[in-house]
Amino acid sequence: MRSLLFTPGDSERKLAKGPSSGADVILIDLEDAVASDAKTGARDMVAEFLARQDASPSGPSIYIRINSLDTQWAQADLAAVIPAGPHGIMLPKARSYDDVERLAGMLEDLEKRSGLRAGQTSILVIAPEIPEAVLNMASFGKCGPRMTGITWGSEDLATGLGARASRDDDGRYRAPMELARTLCLCAGSAAGIHAIDTVYPDFRDLDGLKRDAERGAADGFSGKLAIHPDQVPVINAAFTPGGDEIARATRIVAAFEADPGAGVISLDGSMIDRPHLIHAQKLLQRVRPG
Repeated sequence: MRSLLFTPGDSERKLAKGPSSGADVILIDLEDAVASDAKTGARDMVAEFLARQDASPSGPSIYIRINSLDTQWAQADLAAVIPAGPHGIMLPKARSYDDVERLAGMLEDLEKRSGLRAGQTSILVIAPEIPEAVLNMASFGKCGPRMTGITWGSEDLATGLGARASRDDDGRYRAPMELARTLCLCAGSAAGIHAIDTVYPDFRDLDGLKRDAERGAADGFSGKLAIHPDQVPVINAAFTPGGDEIARATRIVAAFEADPGAGVISLDGSMIDRPHLIHAQKLLQRVRPG
């Protein structure tokens, strides 16, 4: 989950382009990108699109962003798309982990009725995206078997807080958004799942996106949301470990494997301890085969 590209669920042209974008995950949007009177048609279009996809291990995962659970559309969204077997569901505006459990129960029922394998539909949560979720972020530190990742929404959160903007004039997140971003990262780490940084809204500013994505990778996020295909290569590059990083991480892991009882080892004149080993192992997990 380096790059996760939003694709509107009511555009056949953009749906067709999504799988070839290079993104690791295609996020088909039935929420913000689709007007109220177009949601029924969008559900049918998405279900047909899913039915045409090949289950290729080299292709992107496909998640569907449904409408939030407190709307009149969420149940219909799930009923339309789950029988077609998406990889996962993106849950927006989650208030606490209770909403994740509620969605998991709905998925269990729909999988059973659709003849699908129990538990095959993963959940990616957007939290914090509303102020209530900021107060409940500790609850997302626990993780059920379906939950694969957590991300956050800066623009919706700024609106909910009544902030004039999510960033200041220098492009830095304002304090409330910075807090939410940090809590999202901590919740993902505590749960042992992907922590995904939010979108960079100016899709024409690829230099700004590069700085933003590299900061996210340095802070510990495993990927970033994208709103335009042009953003995907920049995000993939930022969240793909470089050759020097891979080589050093490999040497650290090998050194501890050669001396499994050691708490500290010496490598290149530096003392390396268990936190360095854990960091190296996590970095190597992000290396894509081939």
